[in-house]
Amino acid sequence: MTEQVLASGRPHAIKCIVTFIIVTLVGVVNATMNSRWYAHHSRALSVKSPLRLTMVFAVVSFLFSVSPSVLASSVEGVRLWRAPDHTRLVFDLSSPAEHKLFRLTNPERLVIDLEGTAFKAATNELDFSNTPISRLRHGKRNKQDLRLVLDLSQATNPRSFSLKKHADKPDRLVIDLYDIEASTIKTVETIQQTTKTSPKSDIVIVVDAGHGGEDPGSIGPGRLFEKDVVLAVSKELQAVIDNEPGFKAVMIRSGDYYVENVQRRKKARDIRAHMFVSVHADGFTDARAKGASVFALSRRGATSQMARILASKANESDLIGGAGSVSLSDKDDVLAGVLVDLSMTATLASSLDVGDRVLKNMGRFTRLHKNHVEQAAFIVLKSHDVPSILVETGFITNPEESRKLNSHGHRSKLANAIFSGIKDYFYDNPPEGSYVAWKKSNNGEIIHTIAKGDTLSSIAKRYKVSISTIKEANSLDGATIRIGQRLTIPAS
Repeated sequence: MTEQVLASGRPHAIKCIVTFIIVTLVGVVNATMNSRWYAHHSRALSVKSPLRLTMVFAVVSFLFSVSPSVLASSVEGVRLWRAPDHTRLVFDLSSPAEHKLFRLTNPERLVIDLEGTAFKAATNELDFSNTPISRLRHGKRNKQDLRLVLDLSQATNPRSFSLKKHADKPDRLVIDLYDIEASTIKTVETIQQTTKTSPKSDIVIVVDAGHGGEDPGSIGPGRLFEKDVVLAVSKELQAVIDNEPGFKAVMIRSGDYYVENVQRRKKARDIRAHMFVSVHADGFTDARAKGASVFALSRRGATSQMARILASKANESDLIGGAGSVSLSDKDDVLAGVLVDLSMTATLASSLDVGDRVLKNMGRFTRLHKNHVEQAAFIVLKSHDVPSILVETGFITNPEESRKLNSHGHRSKLANAIFSGIKDYFYDNPPEGSYVAWKKSNNGEIIHTIAKGDTLSSIAKRYKVSISTIKEANSLDGATIRIGQRLTIPAS
């Protein structure tokens, strides 16, 4: 199929009107010719009479002959988003439209048929670089339906779904093209093997920048998007975490794309993370609302009206975008429920503890909306075995706080305050086998045995200490070391 310009429905509509007039005139003539029949049956005139049949036929003919482009949907816009594992195309529709999707090979193509739909969107600004899409084509099918063809440079696993009109978003058709490649779920153990930042395991913190892609989140003055602010804060937080020996950050999203709420918390559980932190910025209709907040999950309802509103808003993101390590497959439903409850109770207690520490740290330099950790039914926090908190960094809809959130200095303070609370919690409650647990029980000294390829520079970088510190602790005059030599690495 070659790309073609779609014909307007106006000429067809005029043709339909003319047809309607002709059919009506034929009906009138037919009725006149049968006037004697009408007189004879005037008492029993019904819908079965020739006149009514003719009028019904005329109306039905008109309705069935009207161009679908006049009555049905149209594609008004197209947007493209690239995530690490898939590409998303979003088609804005003027009204809902049924669609079918199928693949073609040799060469690879994806075909999407939309019933009774016209194409009115501009596609010249779509950037297909770094995606499996090489070209988007469109044309008419069966004179009324729309056929979209995606020419692909490689095979993909496609998924499609429709989104109903919501708030300021129109009806949409979403096409996700998932990359086909071997995917390995990184657990805490595999993360330790690949990072090798210390001889003991790292405490893994999952950092979740809220919203993204199609979902901008709240919008502040000057069209400052929450999704951009929280991604910047999250990257600052990632850097602070990775700079601390014994800790490792894993980002849920590292760019402008959307990740479903359930998938966010699932990723934290899949890698057996020790902590999940979701970063957001509040938005409210009253621009006077201000202050940072910290939330944990509530199992009994929101602790305040504002908490309920914010949770509801956060949970609506998907409209725009097990029991942990305890296996329940061989347990009955009642026992499974008990195990989940026990696990959830301990996890929630940890969440409230770390949340309180984070809140107090933020309160040292910025206004707080509430002086205690609030609770609400945030979908993203519903993990049974990973302590999880949601940090609202301030109200982006408040002009003063919006300016602060848009500044690197303030975002850096927020990142340090968040991590300071997390670090305090884990130094008081270190996971078994972690670097932090080992450091607390051994005064923090590490014995490193020199291996082939080691240098003082590489050792210092690995343990995040200075070369001079290593030399001083081991009474080294120069940079010469030998294989098998044991060096004491002081606590950083």
